[in-house]
Amino acid sequence: MGMMEGSPTTIAPLLLRNLLTSIFIHADNSLLSLSQKYKSLQVIRYTLFSSFLFLSRILPSFFPSLNPFNLEDSFHKPTKKTDNYVPASGAGDSGIARALSQLLSLVNEIPVSSRKYEVVRSLAERLIDENNREDLDALREVNRTALSSAFARTLGQLEAALVDGGQERAGSDGGSMSGRVEHGVSRVLRAVRVLGNVVRSRAGRSTEGMSGSEDTSAEKLAAELLWLAQKLAACGCAEEAVRRWASAPNLAWLALWAEPRLQGSLVKISAFLFQQVKDLGVDETEEVKKEQHRQTKIMMLMSWLPLLCRASNGTDVPVLSIRERAELETVLEETIELLEQQEQEQVFSLWLHHFTHCPSSDWPNLHASYTRWCNASRRLLVLH
Repeated sequence: MGMMEGSPTTIAPLLLRNLLTSIFIHADNSLLSLSQKYKSLQVIRYTLFSSFLFLSRILPSFFPSLNPFNLEDSFHKPTKKTDNYVPASGAGDSGIARALSQLLSLVNEIPVSSRKYEVVRSLAERLIDENNREDLDALREVNRTALSSAFARTLGQLEAALVDGGQERAGSDGGSMSGRVEHGVSRVLRAVRVLGNVVRSRAGRSTEGMSGSEDTSAEKLAAELLWLAQKLAACGCAEEAVRRWASAPNLAWLALWAEPRLQGSLVKISAFLFQQVKDLGVDETEEVKKEQHRQTKIMMLMSWLPLLCRASNGTDVPVLSIRERAELETVLEETIELLEQQEQEQVFSLWLHHFTHCPSSDWPNLHASYTRWCNASRRLLVLH
């Protein structure tokens, strides 16, 4: 079976990566302020930023442990288009399965500004709801397969959109630089994207559809991810969304530099899926599956807790209400306290680092849970 997911061997690189991310944030902020005074530092800043984006895109391909579940199926092989436009993969072997898969694919492709977008999305939603009402295993499997495939595809597109968005912002910030430097930075940023796609392709991961059209914004993709996650939960398949979201540490890493509105959307997805994590594996009797669920919880926390600490939670229009924030804090505490002592230490260490280094946010407040862990750790030391 190989190395158990979530073991210290796989968690350690993830923890190290998150800590290095924080160091990079502070270094970048320092360089940003200094570069306003010293233009020569702008070259250094953009070189570092470009290298960072490049590494964030290719490292998981070389080091599978950075992707805890190593889900090759998260990125689908290119589908050869045919004249009848029937999906060739991931759709099941029935007409209703292929119809639902086609509708979900079109939801990705059609710009939200089009009047056809709501028509297609409503059709997909109606098929999903009608399949649920039939209460048949075969139709539940149709929903699970189609929604899970759509969630994975949208997840890959969103990650690519964040990389592209980061490159565009890095390029636009350099307006005051000389033409030669601006051209050089632009070439580096283009190389980041090309090389990242080459590495993904050679690792067996498709880049088809990841660049998307200009109308396929990251915010649109994030909204569709939340909708797909909610539909999977309504079908009793929330685990599919949780597993894939937990297995996207690279996306969580890139999200730390996303625009505030997009960060808000990602916080909403994370909040919803953390709510689903709470009951994951509660009634499970098989030890192997119980262990898998526990590892999923660990990776959810290790991947997405930094974003909760650092994301813009909104001022005029809060991303989450006071009640929702309090409920999520409770869920986080309950999830952490179900882990083993050493795993709790890793999660609390990560939380404390990001919580204390983000001056604009005091959430999530896990002080009470952290204190309980310290007391339990002290008692263990005394007993031994």
